[in-house]
Amino acid sequence: MPGSVSSSVAPVLFKAGCPECQARFELSAGSLRLAIGASRRTTFYSFTCPECGSAVRKPAGERIVELLTGGGVRTLRLYSTV
Repeated sequence: MPGSVSSSVAPVLFKAGCPECQARFELSAGSLRLAIGASRRTTFYSFTCPECGSAVRKPAGERIVELLTGGGVRTLRLYSTV
């Protein structure tokens, strides 16, 4: 239809960098995983670098958790058995 607005939404992309090869890139929500633990030490996000293939794990503070969950990143909640 002429003049109609498309209802499709552009995918959310997150800027990231690899500490191994220093590459900078954008990743879709499906390329990231978020793990939420009981402490700051056990809350992190991870991805595989599209340039060098390294597994990357970075700490995720409250703001990062908010952005990633709001952007549709799959989340794993870590529970302590102690």
